[in-house]
Amino acid sequence: MAAHTCSTLAGYLLNAAKGFFVSAPTAAKQTSLKELTLRGIIIGGIITLVFTAANVYLGLKVGLTFATSIPAAVISMAVLRFWGDHTVQENNIVQTIASAAGTLSAVIFVLPGLVIVGWWSGFPYWQTMFVCAVGGSLGVMYSIPLRRALVTGSNLPYPEGVAGAEILKVGDSQEAGEDNKRGLLAITWGALASAAMALFGYLKVTASEVGAAFKIGSTGTMLSTSLSLALIGVGHLVGMTVGVAMFIGMVISYGVLLPLYANGQLDGAKDLTEALSTVFKTDVRFIGAGVMAVAAIWTLIKIMGPIVRGMSESLRASRGTKENGAQIDRTEQDIPGKWVIVSIFVAMVPIAGLLWWFMRGTQIEHNTAVLIAVSVLFILLAGLLVAAVCGYMAGLIGSSNSPVSGVGLLVVVITAVVILAVHGRGSTTEENTALIAYTLFTSAIVFCIATIANDNLQDLKTGQLVGATPWKQQVALVIGVVFGSLIIPPVLELMQNSFGFQGAPGAGPDALAAPQASLISSLAKGVLGGGIDWKLLGIGAAIGVVVIIIDEVLRPATKGKLALPPLAVGMGIYLPVSLTILIPIGGLIGFLYNRWASKQADAERAKRFGTLAATGLIVGESLFGVIYAGIAGATGSDSPLALPFIGDGYTPVANVLGIAFFAGATWLLYGFARKITRDADRESASK
Repeated sequence: MAAHTCSTLAGYLLNAAKGFFVSAPTAAKQTSLKELTLRGIIIGGIITLVFTAANVYLGLKVGLTFATSIPAAVISMAVLRFWGDHTVQENNIVQTIASAAGTLSAVIFVLPGLVIVGWWSGFPYWQTMFVCAVGGSLGVMYSIPLRRALVTGSNLPYPEGVAGAEILKVGDSQEAGEDNKRGLLAITWGALASAAMALFGYLKVTASEVGAAFKIGSTGTMLSTSLSLALIGVGHLVGMTVGVAMFIGMVISYGVLLPLYANGQLDGAKDLTEALSTVFKTDVRFIGAGVMAVAAIWTLIKIMGPIVRGMSESLRASRGTKENGAQIDRTEQDIPGKWVIVSIFVAMVPIAGLLWWFMRGTQIEHNTAVLIAVSVLFILLAGLLVAAVCGYMAGLIGSSNSPVSGVGLLVVVITAVVILAVHGRGSTTEENTALIAYTLFTSAIVFCIATIANDNLQDLKTGQLVGATPWKQQVALVIGVVFGSLIIPPVLELMQNSFGFQGAPGAGPDALAAPQASLISSLAKGVLGGGIDWKLLGIGAAIGVVVIIIDEVLRPATKGKLALPPLAVGMGIYLPVSLTILIPIGGLIGFLYNRWASKQADAERAKRFGTLAATGLIVGESLFGVIYAGIAGATGSDSPLALPFIGDGYTPVANVLGIAFFAGATWLLYGFARKITRDADRESASK
């Protein structure tokens, strides 16, 4: 599909530009601009291969992946410095390619489920590759009309998109002025602080997370926090509105729901924290998924109008029409709407072929025509839903912090319900296993759409801020998808052969946890075999409706000053408290800093220094994540940097040191941002 998409777009690309790899006029001045270049594609491809492999390993090991956009931008700037004619837009293309493939690696949250349920014994290269390529390319196509609706036509914060743009703009300046130099220092010190925090955590010198569980009569709850400085940076960039909404979700989750569902389940528990965590995963998290489902549907309803307008504008642009007598600006040129529509519908052909290939010779082969017809229609419609929702989440909280796995849970449940409705339960164990496997395979295609859409709009936000050409970024995203699709299957096969997956037939003691794939497999089994607790999802849906009503009353009543984003509340319920709590804290820190900045001589400059400091916190941890992934992959250890002489008795000391370093680094960093602001103001006053 990816190859097809590239070929079908070739005609437009040749007509819309002076050449595929040649310059185009900027909006500001009619000069040659290097953007989508061969060297950029090669650099992006190399970074892609490394980052994708690292993400696959970490995702299977601990259930987490790292954001690749910012590390790729930093590496790209370092490499392209060797060419004097590089541009910030070219750097942007490199990070776009690398981020697409790194994000696509999240397909590991679904595909290993086929091994866990015993359907696959490994990962067939071509089937796995085409699932990633077709699903990822569709993710690009679905998100194109969303650009106008959710990027240029919205006020969503896009924290990582903004951070990436700031990195590119500051780093690109060849003759940096004093303000740029100070901004670069703010990024550097922030990056060093967060990287050091992560390093000390992996060494076990400081704690990476602190928390405690509380017994309250026959029930209990817990409170914990990750000591991730990157999450402080995310909180600063998303702002108070999202932070407060997530905090409210967290209070509902850990202050109400967890004590309610843990009641009577803690007696005799050897480990209170583990017992409460189990209740959260089996009960509370599904309520959060229900909230997110309702919020997602409502979000789609609200943005449907802008989506339609965005598609209409894309169609007008593709016909070369003029608006107000002027040619549509380069920075507003998407891949033509007609090609987007054609590509989406044409993609259904290879999808149908993939589904037939998967079903051939199985116990459900007799119902091939019906299952394929319904599945293709489902992918066509569900693709738009998940693309819109995931794009919105990326704008709200950032790609790396979006609960895409939560979307995966909902996708597999809905897919299983649809398949159950058209096929019924299997009459034998073998037929039921085939239905479960088919559900996971279909869900993997939709999940690829979700992950790429989650990343695409973040990249397009970065592109908007650095003056990039949207259609060139969109082509770069397809290229990134192709690169990622080529490397994911062999890495998955290597992980399966080297370690295996917990819960799979023949799994050994060192098998990879693959936590999301295990949970998603269990959900598919629960729906198709019976046993899923629909009541939990229903309660979540009811909570979501209440939150939506509050938000719809609050916004007009306060003239937009106050809001309660339902999806953010759902994420606050769904995500562990250790991740959630730091985002509102970061939002509060950012709010207090910006209030101070607004009183300075140059308020915008002061705020920008704060944004750059927060950006640095994200950059440092992201880059160190790349390094750590490489070390972990090379050693085969889940704690390769842990100092051997540090034992359990050191934990209290590690907790104190971790909190002290975390608080001290945050205080000193924002103090530095204030210092360089005052220095800049004094310099301006003296001129």
